[in-house]
Amino acid sequence: MAKTVTLADGTKLPALGMGTWNMGDTLGARMTQELESLRYGVDAGITLIDTAEMYGDGRSEALVGEAIYREREKVFLVSKVLPNHASGPGVAEACRNSLRRLGTEYMDLYLLHWRGSVPLVETVEAFRKLKQQGLIKHWGVSNFDVEDIEELERCINPGECAVNQILYSLEHRGVEYDLLDANRFRNIVTMAYSPIGQGGALLQNPSLKAVAQRHITATGPATPAQIALAWVLRQRNVLAIPKAGSVQHLKENIAAQDITLTEQDLSDLDHAFAPPHKKIALEMI
Repeated sequence: MAKTVTLADGTKLPALGMGTWNMGDTLGARMTQELESLRYGVDAGITLIDTAEMYGDGRSEALVGEAIYREREKVFLVSKVLPNHASGPGVAEACRNSLRRLGTEYMDLYLLHWRGSVPLVETVEAFRKLKQQGLIKHWGVSNFDVEDIEELERCINPGECAVNQILYSLEHRGVEYDLLDANRFRNIVTMAYSPIGQGGALLQNPSLKAVAQRHITATGPATPAQIALAWVLRQRNVLAIPKAGSVQHLKENIAAQDITLTEQDLSDLDHAFAPPHKKIALEMI
């Protein structure tokens, strides 16, 4: 059975979702592959899709809208508002623009992409109004460190903030020092973006390759990317949103859910990618 995570209100979600950063930017064959991948994922039960108004100036949202318009009710749809749109009027306008591009009447989850100059209390109140109006079902934040979560906590009710989306991978483990626990303590699900890296350097690591050679998946011998993803998915209360620009890539992500890393695997990965021993400023890309 595929792993799930549970929001504070009891909503269960697949622990593996689909990210769409840098998707929708290229017309032609590549966009066709991206649409096929998203549709395949929904049919396969990977029903959480993450996007943002920032991605391609809305092109990613438009791609997602095209991919899901026939199966909207199956999808848990996530988008994000830019901090320069985080005022009361700005959030309302940005949300409606995102809904128009997505071709839907509501979002399942709406996140503040990162902190800006707008006071959190104003953004929170804007999110509450959107929820009251039925335009969003849940709201949350992104790129919030512990002190940001603590400040947010002072202006919300328990359980109001559903998710904190952050950078988390073997290469970026600083959040293990305190942020993952801070989120768990507050019933905030951690959504890990870029769980298998961005440029491919992570996947060339010799130790990661060696661990991959010990495992077989439904798609064949395990790849370093599958091991990196399985490593993130093993964490309690963590949901990962890797991008998959093709059906084959998505099949590999799905198969990674069945990998059980051994104590030796985890030890070898700790040796190659050291866990944090002190507070590290939250990393973002």
